[in-house]
Amino acid sequence: MNEKDLKALVEQLVGQMVGDIDSNVIAETVKKVSNTVVDNDACIDDITEVDIKKQLLVDNPKDAESYLDMKAKTPARIGIGRCGARYKTETVLRFRADHAAAQDAVFSYVNEDFVKENNMFAVETLCNDKDEYLTRPDLGRKFSPETIKVLKDKVGTNQKVLIMVGDGLSSAAIEANLKDCVPAIKQGLKMYGIQCGELVFVKHCRVGAMDHLGEELGCEVICMLVGERPGLVTAESMSAYIAYKPYIGMAEAKRTVISNIHKGGTTAVEAGAHIAELIKTMLDKKASGIDLK
Repeated sequence: MNEKDLKALVEQLVGQMVGDIDSNVIAETVKKVSNTVVDNDACIDDITEVDIKKQLLVDNPKDAESYLDMKAKTPARIGIGRCGARYKTETVLRFRADHAAAQDAVFSYVNEDFVKENNMFAVETLCNDKDEYLTRPDLGRKFSPETIKVLKDKVGTNQKVLIMVGDGLSSAAIEANLKDCVPAIKQGLKMYGIQCGELVFVKHCRVGAMDHLGEELGCEVICMLVGERPGLVTAESMSAYIAYKPYIGMAEAKRTVISNIHKGGTTAVEAGAHIAELIKTMLDKKASGIDLK
């Protein structure tokens, strides 16, 4: 639309709303719009970089210090203020940004270069893509006979400890925590004199995939590091599912779980040390989950 057409449109619309107006005013407005410079390379600050635990958006709070003290103890969205009966613009934008990050974590894949850099042997479950992974959880728990054969050749059988990494429902969680968590696990196991073999990465992975591998490979203990379902607090939360001699159909209560592994929860290094200790206990007591109690 050129300047002449824009001027005619503005005159028509404004004229319908308020009657006849001064055409000079319209011309001046059109001129200002036409002279606006757009910087296509510019960008705004990343709103997710703001620590919401330290952000108080309530206007003129009676006790700001107590408000901030509460916010420091929870990632919940309190003290966000309001504009009339609505949320403030900044609050809405942050909500949408966090929601977008959660969606990205679910639908994106762990970078192939990341898998190679961390010396992981990559395999896939029976799922062909993300849509099938999300709609057919059963396929995310199984491997093809060909994949099992490759794993037996590469990883071997009857391992004492097998560490699996599954993308799960958050690729971001794996990329954010794995580099710190796995070395901590291996260091802890080394201190206990326990050897672990090849690190296996599983694409389109559900937790039950560890049962299939445990049964086929005869593993004594399997530790699966997997991306958790992301929420609005963080999209980088990872869990560790650990089981003694897992098998297909094993009750969920027989798994030991460490969840909320991320920088705002249990740190990756701390979780890794705890996982190594748990694996040692499972090997000693030949049990996992509620059987350890």
